[in-house]
Amino acid sequence: MAGSIGTERISEWVEVTQTMIDTFAEATGDHQFIHVDPARAAQTPFGGTIAHGFLSLSLMPMLAAKTDAPKIEGARMGVNYGGNKVRFMQPVRSGSRVRGRFKLLKFTERKPGVWEQVNEYTLEIEGADKPALIAEWIALVYV
Repeated sequence: MAGSIGTERISEWVEVTQTMIDTFAEATGDHQFIHVDPARAAQTPFGGTIAHGFLSLSLMPMLAAKTDAPKIEGARMGVNYGGNKVRFMQPVRSGSRVRGRFKLLKFTERKPGVWEQVNEYTLEIEGADKPALIAEWIALVYV
């Protein structure tokens, strides 16, 4: 895996539907109208409902699984450790298609059997000139 430092992997495109946004709102209790009320959201500069920023961030594991990244041999589990940075650059409108771009920045052994993996995660919006978000995310992989 350390030999893959700097390698980029790109997922397939996935549509962010209003159903996904509504379900996320239910799960998190964030029912702000810009997410769940299409009529009111249409009157904002967004022109319609938008995904929650944290929904966009939480697409990371699903999109990572839709890349050709090699599996880590012997991995028993992976857990989120945190982020060094997260920047929400522009909103994801309901009905937009997004994909993840992942660049492996670091893969080091923290202690025997526990590896730290740092990826740059960029969420691209189809047809947009800038991404929805850029994050530097840390995971721990247990082997």
